[in-house]
Order: sequence, then structure tokens, then C-alpha cells
Amino acid sequence: MADALVSIVLERLASVLEQQVTLVVGVGSEVDNLKSTLQSIRAVLADAEKRQFSEELVKVWLERLKDISYQMDDVVDGWNTALLKLQIAAENPCIPKLKISSCLPSPCVCFKQVLLRCDIGIKIKDIRKQLDAIANERNQFNFVSSSTIQQPHRRMTSSVIDVSQFCGRDADIDVIIDKLLGGSCQESSSLYIISIVGMGGIGKTTLAQLAYNDDRVKAYFHERMWVCVSDPFDPVTISRAILEALQKESCGFHELEDVQQKICTLIAEKKFLLVLDDVWTENYELWEQVESSLKGGAPGSRILVTTRKDDVSTMMGTTYKHPLRELSEGQCWSLFSNIAFCGRSREKVEELENIGRKIADKCRGLPLAAKVLGSLMRLKDNKEDWESILNNEIWQLDVIEKHLSTPLLLSYYDLSPAVKRCFSYCAVFPKDQIISKDRLIKLWMANSYLNSRGSIEMEKTGGDYFEDLVSRSLFQDFRRDNEGNIISCKMHDIVHDLAQSLTKNECFILEFDDEKEVRMASSFQKARHATLIITPWAGFPSTIHNLKYLHTLFVGRVVNLNTTAQPPPNLFKHLVCLRALDLSGHRLIVELPRNLGKLIHLRFLNLSNNLMRGELPETICDLYNLQTLILSDLLIKLPQGMRKLINLRHLEWEGSRVLMLPKGIGRLTSLRTLTEFRIIGVCKIGELKNLNSLRGGLVISRIDNVKDAEEAGEAELKNKKHLHHLELMGFGWLGSAASKGVAEALQPHQNLKSLKISYYSAATEFPSWIAASSLAQLKKLQIMHCVQVTYLPPLGELPLLESLIIEHMKRLKYVGGEFLGSSTTAFPKLKHLRFNEMEEWEKWEVKEEDEEGRSVMPCLHSLTIYKCLKLESLPERLLQITPLQKVIILLSPTLQDRYHKVRGNDRSKISHIREVWC
Repeated sequence: MADALVSIVLERLASVLEQQVTLVVGVGSEVDNLKSTLQSIRAVLADAEKRQFSEELVKVWLERLKDISYQMDDVVDGWNTALLKLQIAAENPCIPKLKISSCLPSPCVCFKQVLLRCDIGIKIKDIRKQLDAIANERNQFNFVSSSTIQQPHRRMTSSVIDVSQFCGRDADIDVIIDKLLGGSCQESSSLYIISIVGMGGIGKTTLAQLAYNDDRVKAYFHERMWVCVSDPFDPVTISRAILEALQKESCGFHELEDVQQKICTLIAEKKFLLVLDDVWTENYELWEQVESSLKGGAPGSRILVTTRKDDVSTMMGTTYKHPLRELSEGQCWSLFSNIAFCGRSREKVEELENIGRKIADKCRGLPLAAKVLGSLMRLKDNKEDWESILNNEIWQLDVIEKHLSTPLLLSYYDLSPAVKRCFSYCAVFPKDQIISKDRLIKLWMANSYLNSRGSIEMEKTGGDYFEDLVSRSLFQDFRRDNEGNIISCKMHDIVHDLAQSLTKNECFILEFDDEKEVRMASSFQKARHATLIITPWAGFPSTIHNLKYLHTLFVGRVVNLNTTAQPPPNLFKHLVCLRALDLSGHRLIVELPRNLGKLIHLRFLNLSNNLMRGELPETICDLYNLQTLILSDLLIKLPQGMRKLINLRHLEWEGSRVLMLPKGIGRLTSLRTLTEFRIIGVCKIGELKNLNSLRGGLVISRIDNVKDAEEAGEAELKNKKHLHHLELMGFGWLGSAASKGVAEALQPHQNLKSLKISYYSAATEFPSWIAASSLAQLKKLQIMHCVQVTYLPPLGELPLLESLIIEHMKRLKYVGGEFLGSSTTAFPKLKHLRFNEMEEWEKWEVKEEDEEGRSVMPCLHSLTIYKCLKLESLPERLLQITPLQKVIILLSPTLQDRYHKVRGNDRSKISHIREVWC
């Protein structure tokens, strides 16, 4: 954590040298000395971070180092921001007096730059003195450098287990044993590997021990071997351990070749079970050296792996992965009570049970925590002692920190410094909060945790870090989108406790009522990241400005009944170090203070879901570092100076309000996200021309305000290769030719995956680019309110199309072979097809001559017909040759009569379909 912070500062110091701050006498050497001192400190940080949990003085030293690192970051970021401000002022034609010629700098600007260099020079000298003192103090701790530091002690395991202390995994053990004893005749020659994956302390080893010692398993396998792998993964050591388990005696061989030849001999034609417990390595080359000697066993042989990392499971070529989840509340209570109440009288159990259940709840289904807390409570006889444990935070208990922290800290130590920082930051979220992946990555970015790696986007780096934490089971309870991508997660309470213990004086969750208001001023003054939860009837805490070093401030979404709970007007005058400010959901905030522009470091601002109306203050345009701006759904206009926010990457809002974009929005070439581009007022479609970094989805609306095809072509949508979802809407009643021409000019890049065209009202035919050659990657297509079009294009030629929705085509009467196109397979990937409110549609045919010799919709799963009043029948051939599983016919009387369950003449033609709504 400290390592990552120091790394950020080192990068920033390098940038200071590049920007010629050395013109101030002596400052260059000060910066060089700072870098040298930080680099020497960084070399021992790995040792310091491990020792902080057992040595209080080391912990204090690290906190001082982090504090001075934050100070350095603020100073250097302030310098960079001041230079950026001068650059933007020089380039902005609205401020001619500061405009700088490319050949001759303005004397005014040059003078300001000199003042800036003097200012940073003074601050760097002061920081240098503080850092020197910290560097000198490290000598008393005798830290060792990262190159010589010993690996942390890792628990050794064996196959021996006390079954009497086991409970709550019956379903899991049944699945594992079923996989171990499964049939062998159909198996290939490759190894059959079962991986149990889960967070530290979840019970992976216990489950493996239970399976290993099951009588059915003992009888099934000729040989059973248990090897505790841990880290580092050494092929020679592991192979020797396998051989010793086979021979039941010490191994006399020392060379890998000799060891593995002997293993091959001993397992030849035998069914064996090998348990590899606690595997950490993701290096396939190391695993391959062990794997090669294990392929000579008989069919039915199994390798059972336990790991806390998904990537390990994948690397090893797992046949079946078993994610291990938390115990249920009842199972956790059983495990805890079996240990805590062992040997107690019934009366004592009854006295302590209610408190005990609350203590067990602290474990949140983690078996190791239940065991550790159960063992602790077993030694406590008094009710007062039990209540004391109940009222303590779990990581404040020495016995918990000693026994429970070890397995979780191993996962933490295994992270890279940058990912450690990202993990620790999550302590700022309240327990059990749903954490949006997208929001989290943007917050990491705002705090400079995602250093750019060459041409790799910061957002991509953040996604990689997130997946790293997922693969190590440090996140859980995932929600996914339709394509299976994770969109949100939670942290287990005990993992959250670990993150909080790592950021004890940095991250806080503060719940305010009127009573706590006074105490807050003297506490948390060094806090860097905070969430405020304001209880009903409490006012916005006026002393919040005392947290003047905050980098992150969230205002929690509590229903507030106090109409005076507005932020104090001078709030932003004091919180000048903020990088991230989230006021979302605070419904009583109706306007932002005008001094918002003083937050020069701000990179993330979330104003969604509140009551701010009208227009943002112009001072928001002074936030030159702003990367993410999420707006209230009641805002209707953005300030004119938005063009100055050249670092803005994400401009987002929700709701149906008209948001007017200002002239010059096209200068924001760093934009990756733009919710909607509404062509209205001074905002012309040509502003899109240089926004080629846009990615994800984009809605272009009010296209009726585009004059002609030439103007539409200025958007150059064909160059926006990162856009995957596009909606074109509001063509209005342009003339037919004009509307068609504009649509032709809006051809997207061929990478597009989803397209929606709506209110294409005047044209009688679709643009020619709705074809396989132009939209080869398209998976989803929606066509709505194209009221003058009389026929459908050959959509069957789109090779990857999976979902097709066609609505409100009022003049369409016939659908036939032209819809299928001429490809060998029509609609080769289509799964879902829906027609809505096609008022004049009468006939749909798939003629035998159209279908002969080729496949039609071979993947079709569902067909929906809604409010197609005149449609006479469904294509008989289509019903016969597609694998339809679901047909829905609603408000379409002719069809409903034809296919009615009782009286329908053609009911037999759909009787083979599993689910019919008619």
C-alpha cells in the first residue's frame, strides 16, 4: 500500500523534472534528492508492511511515510495543474490577453511560471526535510530490502482431519466425491483435474480433507497422495513430496529426472488421487514440469487442487471448478456453537446463546472465523466477557488478528503494490455495499492508482486489477450483464475488515447525527478517504471542512428529512485536496456552491440522482483535471466553458431531460463516454468528428436538425472503432431523399455490435450499410418507427446477429425471401426474433424454394408476435426447421385463433414447441 503510494509520487517527481522546474536555483537537486531518498525507502517497504502488524512503531513510521507521500502528491499535482491552467488559458481564444504565440511567450505567462517554480521550490524543500527525518528513523528498525526479504510463513497442511468438528458442507462434499468417483470409460488421456476455489479461510482444505478420507474414495483409488504446495512452487520439491507419499518413506533422489521416472513407474496403470493443497503459482511452465509425470495413471485418476485464485484453476487446465461459498447463517452458528459451548452446562448455554448468535453473525459465513471466535469464546465464562467481544470490531481482537489475519494477509501480500493500493481503497465503502465495477475503476483512476502502461488505457488497467482481485476471491456476490461481464460486486465483511485495518488512519466511514457533530472536529483530521452517512433529521456536518486533507468524499444515500441539510457554502473552500466527490442520491442538494472551482485536484464528480436543476455553475469549467462527470437527470444545459475540460474522459447522465451540449464539445478529445449527443442549438453534429476515443455506447438524437448528408458526414462515425453500441433517433420528417442521405452518411465502424434506428420517419428504404459487409460484428438490431419503409433489407445475411426487434413499421405488408437474403445460411446465429405493432403486416413467407439447400435460423430460440392485427399465419417451414423453444403471440387475433390451444386449426403445427403463449 505504502509502496504503491511512493511509486505514484516518484512518477510525479519525474514529471516535475521534465517540466523544467529546475530553472529555480537548487530545486533540481532537491527533487533529485527526494527521488533518491524515496527509492531507498521503497526498497525496504515490503519488509515494513509485513512487520507493521506485529510492531506498533513500524506501523507509526509507515503512517508518517504515507502522510508525507500524500503531501508530495498534492504539491506536485498542484504544480501540474497550474501549468495546465496556463496552457488552457493560452489556447482559449475567449481570453486573448493570455494567448501565447507559438514563437514568443507572453511576459505575463512567463512571470507566472517563474512564480510557480518558486512556490513549488519552497514546498519541495520543506517536504525534503520531513522525508529526511523519516529516512533516518528507518535505520532503527533494521529493515531488509525486498531482494532479501523472507516469504511470510505459510501454514502447512496434511490429510488428517477431525471429522467431529466438521459441519455444513454436505452438498459440497457430495459434489466433489461424485466428481472423484465419476465414470472413466469416456475420459480422454489428459488429466482430470478438480479445483476447489475460494477466499482464504473459506474451508477449501477442510473440504479436500473430507473427500480424501471418505471411505468410498479410499476404496476406489489404488493410490492416494496429499501434497501441501503453498508458495514458492518448486517442481523438484513437489515431485519429491509426491514420490514420498507413494513410497511411504523418504525420497533418496535429488534430481527431477530420477524422481519423476520413479513416479511414472509407481503410478503406471493405477488409479490415483493426488491432492495439491494451496496452489498459488500461475506459471504454466512450472506446473508442466510436475504434470508431465502424472499422465501414466489408469483412467479414473484424479488431481484435486485447492486454490484461492481463479487464474490458477485455469492455468492448470481444470476439468471441473468448484467455487466454495460461505456457510449459511445456520451452518455458521452450528460450527461456532459446537466449539464455543463444548462442555458447558445447559443453563450456561441458554444464558449465552443470544449473545453467541450475534457473535457468530460477525463471521459472515467464514468457517475459519467461526472456528477462531468459537475457540476464543470457549475460554470465556462470564456474560460480560462475551458482550465485550460482541462490541469489539473483529480486527481489534488480538487473537483474531493473529489467527485470522494470516490466511487473508497471504492473499494481500501476493498482490502487486498497485493492486494492493486499489484493494485497500475499498475500505472507504460501507460494509455490504454493492460496489459498481465501473465506478470503482473511475475512482481508482481519480486517485492516480492506474498509471498508464504505454498505449494501454487506464480503464483497461483498472479492469485488469479488478479481475485480479476477483480471481483471488477478494470480491464476491457478483452481478453480471447479459454477456456475462461483471458489473458489480461486494466484499465479504471480514475481507472488508482487513482493508480497514490496512487503512486505519486513512479511510473512514462516518455516521453523523447532531451528537457526534462536535467530536468530529478533533478526530480523523488526517483522513484521506471518507464516506459520510447523515442520519435522518441531522444537518450536513458543518465541521466537515476540518477534514482538509481528504482525497475522496462520498455522501451516503440516507433519506434525509432535514430541509437544512445543505452543504455549507464554504465547503469547497477548505476541501481543496479532493480527487473524488460523490454527492449522488443526496436529494436535498439543489445547487452547487460557486467556489467549486477551487477543487483543482478533482478528477471524479458524481451529481446524479439529486435535485440540481437548470445549468451547472461556470466555475466547474476550472476543474482542469476532471476525468469523470456524472450529472443530475434534472440538468438541461452545460456551461459554455466545457471545452476547457481537456482531461474529461467520461460525461454521463441518466433520465429523459433535454441536455444541451455547448459549442466546442468536440475539443474534448479525451472523451471515452458520452451518454447522448443531442443535435440542438449551437451543438452541431460535426463536433463528433474528433471524438474518436468514444467507446461503449452512444445515442445520437434530433438528427432532423442535420441539414444534409454532407453535414452528417462530418461526424465521421466510420472512424469510431471503439463504439460498440449505437442508437440513431429522431430523423423527423426530413424529405425522403434527405433522410436516406443523412442515414447513409452516418455509417458506423464495422466493429459495431448493437444498433438501434428509431423514428426514421420519412425515408422509404434503409441505408445500404445495413448489410453483412458493413456490420459483420453486429449481434443486436432494433428497428422502430420506420413508418414509410415498405420492405425489410436482407438482414438474414448478418453473420453474428443474435437478437432482432422490429416495431411500428406501419406500411410493411409482406415479409419474404428478401428478408432472408442470399447467404447459404440465413440468420445463422439468431436466437430471439420479435415483431411489435406491425399494423398492416399481412403475410410472412419462407418459401420452400427460398429455403431449399440452405439453413434458416438454425439457432432460433424464441419468437414473439405482438399486436400484429392482420398477420394471417406463421411460416410453416420456419416452424418445422428451427429449434424454437418459445412462441409468444399477443393481441394478434387472427394468429391467436389459428393457433389456439383448443379451437385452433393449426395448433398441431406448434404443438412440438415447449412453451407457447397464445
